[in-house]
Order: sequence, then structure tokens, then C-alpha cells
Amino acid sequence: MWQEKNNQLVREFSFDDFSQAFAFMTRVALLAEKMNHHPYWINVYNKVDIRLSTHDAGDVITDKDRKLAAAIDGL
Repeated sequence: MWQEKNNQLVREFSFDDFSQAFAFMTRVALLAEKMNHHPYWINVYNKVDIRLSTHDAGDVITDKDRKLAAAIDGL
């Protein structure tokens, strides 16, 4: 579930292994590119931490972030 922290939408995803985590990141990357809105993320082995905010709006949460978060949830 996405949480609002420090003007960002934040969520951690866990997978069985690195390959699954990386495959998820690839799908998110393609989605983000289509939406022209790119996440800040960290990947360590089977975990992917995603943080969303809109830089050109002053690093706050906007509809772009909420739409990308919903699209990521749909993967």
C-alpha cells in the first residue's frame, strides 16, 4: 500500500528473488516512460523501494504521481 511520507508517495515491493524484482522494474520503467514520469527507486536483491513526487511542481505529490502509482499497482 502506498503511503505519503515527506511529500512523496512511498511503497516497498518484495519478490521471491532478484530476477523477479528486476523484471518488475523493467515493467515499471516501460510504464513510466509512456507516462513521461519517472520514479526514484532503490533495488536491493528482492526488494524494490519506489518514491514518487513531481520535481517540476516543487517535489510534491501531484496527480501524475497518483496516476503512476495506480498504474504500477495494476502490473
